[in-house]
Amino acid sequence: MSHKISLIHLDEDKFDILQNNKTIRIDAAEESISTGVRPKALILSSLAGCTAIDVADLLRKMRVEFSDFKIYAEGELTEEHPKIYHTIHLNYYIKVSEEDKPKVEKAVNLSQEKYCGVSAMVKKFADLKVKIEYL
Repeated sequence: MSHKISLIHLDEDKFDILQNNKTIRIDAAEESISTGVRPKALILSSLAGCTAIDVADLLRKMRVEFSDFKIYAEGELTEEHPKIYHTIHLNYYIKVSEEDKPKVEKAVNLSQEKYCGVSAMVKKFADLKVKIEYL
């Protein structure tokens, strides 16, 4: 199995990435004129998306009813070039019954330790700090 994307230069620092017939715009323009997302921040998006899919799937299999599920990710960059994430904070927010909290913790741990390939990749270059907060 492999993944393939193509990147097309639009103008100056703007590019479109094509993946599975869908487009993601990236750019390095100032925030006020930016029309896309930052490439490094896509790593955070990929991390959150990967683990969210795992956790939601695992909770459904465990027959856990949940709502208000969100993930916030923040990456701290090194000062020197190339600037890379040295620490990433991954915060899960979810509403479940009190008795289902251990199942949420199990699902998050399974995602982080076994299933989420993006987490496994990120852990090779950054300290990944995971936190669960119940709503």
